[in-house]
Amino acid sequence: MAPMSVRDDSPVPPTAQDKVASAGSELIGGPLGRRALTGTNWWTPVRVVALVALGMFALGMVQKLPCYNGGWFFGQGAQYVSACYSDIPHLYTGRGFADGAVPYLDSITKYSGGMEYLEYPVLTGLFMQVAAWLTPGSENMVHAQQMYWLVNAGMLMACTALLVVCVARVHRRRPWDALLVALAPAFALTATINWDLLAVSLTAAAMLAWSRNRPVLFGVLLGLATAAKLYPVLLLGPLLLLCWRAGKFRDFGLALAGTAGAWLATNVPVMLVAWDGWSKFYSFSQERPVDFGSIWLIISQRTGDPLENANTYGTVLMLVGCAGIALLALTAPRRPRFAQLALLVVALFILTNKVYSPQYVLWLIPLAALARPRWRDFLIWQTCEVLYFLGIWYYLLYNHGGDNNHGLTPEAYHLAIAAHILGTLYLCGAVVMDAMRPERDCVRWDGSDDPSGGVLDHTPDRFSLADPTKTPWYPEGSHPAGADSAAAAGATDPESHGGRDERPMTVRWGTTPAP
Repeated sequence: MAPMSVRDDSPVPPTAQDKVASAGSELIGGPLGRRALTGTNWWTPVRVVALVALGMFALGMVQKLPCYNGGWFFGQGAQYVSACYSDIPHLYTGRGFADGAVPYLDSITKYSGGMEYLEYPVLTGLFMQVAAWLTPGSENMVHAQQMYWLVNAGMLMACTALLVVCVARVHRRRPWDALLVALAPAFALTATINWDLLAVSLTAAAMLAWSRNRPVLFGVLLGLATAAKLYPVLLLGPLLLLCWRAGKFRDFGLALAGTAGAWLATNVPVMLVAWDGWSKFYSFSQERPVDFGSIWLIISQRTGDPLENANTYGTVLMLVGCAGIALLALTAPRRPRFAQLALLVVALFILTNKVYSPQYVLWLIPLAALARPRWRDFLIWQTCEVLYFLGIWYYLLYNHGGDNNHGLTPEAYHLAIAAHILGTLYLCGAVVMDAMRPERDCVRWDGSDDPSGGVLDHTPDRFSLADPTKTPWYPEGSHPAGADSAAAAGATDPESHGGRDERPMTVRWGTTPAP
């Protein structure tokens, strides 16, 4: 296998760096050879990744077939046995869409069994309403619910295409990393449970805009994503830290202005005409008790304490975790990549939240592909998430049928939650290690700095709390101050490890050899 060159602009094949990818490629003919022609015909990496993602999405739809054929409608237990539950058909009737109720304006108490208004952010509510308009009318309500799910699945498939194309284009030399998104088992299983893919795809589009030095467009897309789901706004925190370290406050200001402007433009009209309906999402998030999938549920069920102060506990842990991320961003020997810190802050939010619905894994999948594109670690984490996906449905089956029914007991369900938590912590730990020891980060082996960083890419630090006695690692010729500085720092070309799944062994930090 020909070694990679720092100055080569051709796409990096995953089989050149990753042992797991290289072994898996044997199923389709083996690793890419040195004489292979790439990018010269219709089958470009982006198109291949998009088609694979759409194929996996279709397989996920097939997995929901037992529920489509009756599991959603005739007996609650069936949708848990087949692990094919989806909110979409249930909320078509349960939130008044089937009867023409207008989100945020009309009360839906008579449909929802207690929920007064739609409990979703504005852009997601619009997505749901558009799908309802596109759903053919039918006197058979079961058929109408099936059609509503199919219409939503088609719209979410479009979001999937946008998502993987954006992820593939963020790192110009690493489009194949988007295969991690396309082939993620948890992606196929959870894509049509809820409407999270709308916010996930908009967030990916925002990161693509930032990588292309478009801070205003980044802000607009991030504001729209935040109008669909709350978590995307968290990306502004890591961005502020990185712009602080690089001295790029103007670009951050433009991004912040774009985010605020897009969010306000989307939300203010609804706020003015339907404040109670608009605010329901935020009040519901604040008032809901400890729920499925969270560490707080384990503590609550183990101790018998309802943990009414879980909001306070979660907020404190979130703030402590954010302080740790800030410390990492400012003290790492080389400025961390944007995707790395984005993954950490979203994972922190998930781990400290009062609830972890199985589709929340979609928030992390594209960030994981950009932050830690290593198949071994990604698949370990995905295995944990699939275990949790199965665990929650069989726990609900146990609760639905009583003590004599099949399913997971609370104690067994706690193990499924623990698997999700430990898998997420494992992935975060790998990202932290990459940030603290940049020679481990495969994205930087070819001389890249921060391909998703936009104006931050190859920008020297203006402010840093890093140890001044340690020289950050750079491949030869990739130092922000030039090749001479990189050579003086003792950097080595990634060719020294021949493209193997190993970091360069002759890298030096100051005068101390790296282990």
